[in-house]
Parts: sequence; C-alpha cells; structure tokens
Amino acid sequence: MLEQIIKTAIKAGAAIMEIYAKDFKIEYKDDKSPLTEADMASNKIIVKELLKNTPYPVISEEEKEIDYKIRKDYERYWLIDPIDGTKEFIKRNGEFTVNIALIENGIPIMGVVYAPVIEELFYAEKGKGAFKADSISTKAGLELVRTRKKVIKKPKTKNKKKIRVVASKSHLSPETTEYIDKLKEEYDTVEVVSKGSSLKLCMVADGTADVYPRFAPTMEWDTGAGQAICEIAGYEVLNWPDLSPLRYNRENMLNGWFIVK
Repeated sequence: MLEQIIKTAIKAGAAIMEIYAKDFKIEYKDDKSPLTEADMASNKIIVKELLKNTPYPVISEEEKEIDYKIRKDYERYWLIDPIDGTKEFIKRNGEFTVNIALIENGIPIMGVVYAPVIEELFYAEKGKGAFKADSISTKAGLELVRTRKKVIKKPKTKNKKKIRVVASKSHLSPETTEYIDKLKEEYDTVEVVSKGSSLKLCMVADGTADVYPRFAPTMEWDTGAGQAICEIAGYEVLNWPDLSPLRYNRENMLNGWFIVK
C-alpha cells in the first residue's frame, strides 16, 4: 500500500507543477488562509485514489469537515494536506509539500511527504522503516524510480557543542525566538535554518536538523505525515511543554505547540 501512496503523492505533485508554471488565482478561506486551484487539483487526485484503492476514509484540509461524532470511531483513516505550505507555493520558493498519512488509533503509522519542485521524497511505514529517495523519476506513467535510497534513523551520538534548529519560514513566533535564545546559553553554536512546510519535520528525521520547535498554530493534516517519518526514524514529536506524545483525531484538530527532537 505504501508504494501506491507514493505514486499518488507524485501524481498529485505533477498536477501541482502544471499550475505552478503558470499564473494562478488565489482565494482566501474563512480563516484568511490562502487557497489556490493547485490545492484543489491535488486534493481531487489524492482523495479519488485513496477511496478507490484503499478501504479507509479520508480527512483532508480541503474536504468538507467531518463531524467528530462520526470520525471519533475511525480506527484507521487517511489524513492529507494536498499542499502543505500554500504560502510557499504562492511565493514560488519551492518549499511546499504533498502530505499523506495513515493514522491508526490516533498514531501516524505511515507517511509520505513529497516536495515536487525540489524533488525530495520522504516516506515511512511502521515496522519497515523511514526512507528518503535521493532521486526520483516521474516518467513512464508516474512509476517511481528510487536511486541511492537512504534509510533514515536516529544517530547514536550527538554533538554536544553544536545544535541545528529548523524553524518556520512563515510563522516564526516570539516564543520560538525565546527558545532559540535559551539554547544559545547551553550550546557553543546554535545554527538556525528557516524552512517551509513539512520539510522541517523531515529535516530532523534525516539528520540535517536536531530540533524543530513549533510554538505557533498548526492543524493535524500539517503534521501527520511528517510525524510518521520522524517517529518511525526514532525521533519524538511531543506536545509542549508537557512533553506528551502528539496524537490525532481529537475533537479540535488544531494542534497545540509541539517540539520535534
């Protein structure tokens, strides 16, 4: 099933890129967040493929909200964000992703994060591991070609004098800045990198960052796929400040603050 989900993400990415290459209209939802035709095109592809090829229901940012009385009984379901980082899409900086996660009893057990502009693909499945495809091909009917597949797992040792922090490019809060300032008291060197979308979680998973503090609002579909990749790679995604595990299908799908480390 994971292979099918990877192909679905790549197919959605191809549709996004067609729109990315031309002028596109921008609308705004009730919460003032932007919406483009690319969001809807990606959503249409992913929802259709998931409902056709798997037995599980779908929760998507761009679908009609499902009442909690119904979804609270979902044991397994797909959680998707057709474009995570719509602001980055609009800025055309390439730092947006397609996110598809499989949630089981509130825990992400499978995740695919695909960044179509920079052609980075991360994927993970519980019991099988987390991976990054260093090179992909979307030719030959969107068949996935992986080369130099990298197994992602937490390193055994850590540099105690240097820490690399990844932070949001569009949502850097004062609380995040304060957290980074405290790290400067503990480490000789604190390197801060700004990044958009779920790529921030993936940077911790693949070792290019050590910690991702997110002290600003996100929704469950923003984080599910990236969390699957991080946790299956051996990292933790924890609510802040109580450090309990971040879990899913809550009545309010707005995440609280969290940290990936």
